Amino acid sequence: MDDDVQRAARKVRDVEQAVSEHVTRSGPITGRASSPDGAVTVVATPGGPPRQISVSPAALRMGPQGLAAEIMRIADKAQRTANTRLHQTLDRVVDPRELTALGVERGQDEDDFGWQR
Repeated sequence: MDDDVQRAARKVRDVEQAVSEHVTRSGPITGRASSPDGAVTVVATPGGPPRQISVSPAALRMGPQGLAAEIMRIADKAQRTANTRLHQTLDRVVDPRELTALGVERGQDEDDFGWQR
């Protein structure tokens, strides 16, 4: 039993170190999304709140409710992109089911033009 616990603890440490090294090499993992007209842009991290929200003067024409809805829509898209990038970054190190169990759902891959892969 003790050998099993020690083996499991060693495996956890090894995975933790591999994840840390992998993320250090890849840099910060973020997702960025913009409205089609570029009026609203959001940068988000996996599983966290938006890190940056940019609103152009043109976006103010949407009115308070419209602007709030657009920010929420774009923030959700940025979050999905960040989650997908986290999965892509760690797919060789961590079982994707573990990330999903932590609440980091992988979204559909999209290229820079919004086409799904």
